[in-house]
Amino acid sequence: MNRIKYVLSALLLILCFSVALPAFASVCHNYDRHQICILSISRSAKNYWEYRATVSVDGVKRPIEVYNCREQVRIQQGGTILPFEQKGPGEMICSFFNSSG
Repeated sequence: MNRIKYVLSALLLILCFSVALPAFASVCHNYDRHQICILSISRSAKNYWEYRATVSVDGVKRPIEVYNCREQVRIQQGGTILPFEQKGPGEMICSFFNSSG
């Protein structure tokens, strides 16, 4: 009976270490004395030049926004359209993913 407990314990331990948990590392860059990090990003299936991303600037997390690399604008959740800031997250996203369309 003890042998079965050891075998089951060993199998359980092997199983725990064999399952890969999803790794997430944010991409951060220093732009013009600001640290900009991409916390999450997904590409639009319909418009390949658009990215939905959550970023932080100098440690302050922004709500999710749509970054349109073709028009060089970001669209906030409320629908407000703003031009990319010079050396800002939009420029970083579009240059990093090389998707100027």
